[in-house]
Amino acid sequence: MLMRRRRPLLRGAAMAAGGAAVYHAGKKAGAQNEYEAEQQSDQEQAYQQQAAAPPAAAASGVSDEGLSKLAELGKLHDQGILTDEEFAAAKAKILGG
Repeated sequence: MLMRRRRPLLRGAAMAAGGAAVYHAGKKAGAQNEYEAEQQSDQEQAYQQQAAAPPAAAASGVSDEGLSKLAELGKLHDQGILTDEEFAAAKAKILGG
């Protein structure tokens, strides 16, 4: 009677299953790396757009000196030293309107 050896067959099946697992793990890691790179790219784009945008004060045309004067006027108005009309007139003068 002849006995068949089954070890090579089992070894091949085990290696094939292990190879498939490694293949799919590699695909998943590649997809994760691609996703992370895309997220980083989006964040860099958002940062560059934000850095390129002018500050609110510069967009309105008011200088830093004008802003400090407006803040001072606001304090005087809050303290009751300036009336509403005086505050509005001084503010319009600073804003150029």
